[in-house]
Amino acid sequence: MPARRGPQSRRLRRAAARGGRGEAAWREFAASFARAGMVPPAEPGLVAVESAEGAAVLLLAPRQVSATRPAAAAPPPPPPLTSVRPQALTFTGKCRLRCLYGAVRLLGFAVSPHQPALPVFSPGTHCALSLEALPAARPPAATARQLRLAARAAMRAHGVRRPEDEGVPVVLVCGPKNTGKSTFNRYLINLLLNRLPSVEYMECDIGQTEFTPPGCVSLSTVTEPILGPPFTHQQAPLKMVYFGQTSCEHDTERYLDVVKYVFSSYKKEVPLVINTMGWVKGEGLLLLMDLLRLLSPSHVVQMDVYDWKAMAPLTPEHVQLAPGLYTKGRQPARRGPAGSWAAGEGDAAAPEHKLLYVHPEFPRAGVAGEARVHSSILRDMAILGYLGQLQSPDLGAVLPLHSLVPYQVPFNAVALRVIHTDVAPTNIMYAVNASWVGLCRIPEEIRGQSDGPVLLTQTPVCDCLGFGIVRGVEMERKLYHVLTPVPPEKLRLVNCLLLGSVAIPSCILVGQQGVEGEIPYVTSDYNYSILGSGKLKKKKHFKKREYAFECDYT
Repeated sequence: MPARRGPQSRRLRRAAARGGRGEAAWREFAASFARAGMVPPAEPGLVAVESAEGAAVLLLAPRQVSATRPAAAAPPPPPPLTSVRPQALTFTGKCRLRCLYGAVRLLGFAVSPHQPALPVFSPGTHCALSLEALPAARPPAATARQLRLAARAAMRAHGVRRPEDEGVPVVLVCGPKNTGKSTFNRYLINLLLNRLPSVEYMECDIGQTEFTPPGCVSLSTVTEPILGPPFTHQQAPLKMVYFGQTSCEHDTERYLDVVKYVFSSYKKEVPLVINTMGWVKGEGLLLLMDLLRLLSPSHVVQMDVYDWKAMAPLTPEHVQLAPGLYTKGRQPARRGPAGSWAAGEGDAAAPEHKLLYVHPEFPRAGVAGEARVHSSILRDMAILGYLGQLQSPDLGAVLPLHSLVPYQVPFNAVALRVIHTDVAPTNIMYAVNASWVGLCRIPEEIRGQSDGPVLLTQTPVCDCLGFGIVRGVEMERKLYHVLTPVPPEKLRLVNCLLLGSVAIPSCILVGQQGVEGEIPYVTSDYNYSILGSGKLKKKKHFKKREYAFECDYT
């Protein structure tokens, strides 16, 4: 795929210079507190919060521990400790956080003065974040050797032996919908980043992804704390496959193939956190058993509510005996004629894991359809966050799609495949036009034809390098016009476009500014008798939400 001009480096240098001057100003401001005797160094948490509305300085007292010793002639016993709950601030909104003195904790991550300002996002769509004072600064990052020793020590503390994984823990988080799995994952990753330089994260929930647009199974390396919802930290993963749908209910076999393909890239050098789907009823629970046997986690965190009986505790014994969707449970041992016990038959069971049971107690926990914002809106916000990479780094007006310069891709340079349904070859261009596509790489060489596009007969399990929008199809010159934030060095490797059921958010098409007359790709006068056409179905079971969002993907 041809390259286009890169970002303007001068604007980036100006932004970095402004950030450096702001950092120095805050340090001098913090020093004035210490010179005035208002802040003892390294005791309370003194933080600066910057937002669009202004800046503020917060003084949060840490947990205070006092000791009282009774008078006695004999050697005194260890003094009893009394602790006072640290001060905390729970807030909503977005800001940049700097720790000036002491240490504070935010979603499990300890922030100390030596760190640069951190962007923090606490929107009303998710649980509000809390800023809490700590008595000590964040410990220094561990070396690779210390990482392995710490992982082995954690494994031994829980009685889990995994010599084949060199003691690196693999934590799988599962449970029903709306039980806080995503928030728990962010908290766990932030806790690990307090001690380790990096953590790997595998996304198996194709409906609510963390670092990529929806419809993907991915493996990502996390080196920075997660201080916001998914649409605020979209990033390129180590390995990603575009499944093409937000549910695997109708194609579970391909889903397992995709998970196995992505998991094969995990090198077992750093801890791994695995997120799973909230589909844990019926075949979904059977599929979870297959995942447990395939991924062989060392720890399983089961999120469950007290009055929910559809999901039994996933103990090692239960996982070994319970059947899966494609694997058989091991049969109980049988007593032989001579009194000896014969091993039961079945598929190879996963190594024993440590089960950690978590009961969320927040309101509406485990109640489907009672989330603050519907999952489809969160998926649209993740796509908007990804497309924000197309915008200029300087703050300003959002550029509509029709004002962005697309790449021109010849028909014979890439293969096409529609994942979620069958489309006649004569209608394939109608399906591709104005669609969300995965930019993928398949190992086979593309042999193009001069009179039409290259169509695949089967959906490949292949690497996805990013996503784009097919802004237009030029039949005369046989070109696709593709908008994408994927850098040119990766675009040269793309030779396949996968089209799934994930759609472009309608606000992107409807909210195009500066268009005179009809808006591109938006019409109310359409012939629905055409084969394959139809109106978008309105989901009437959606409840009225408290929050409304404008289409802004800056």
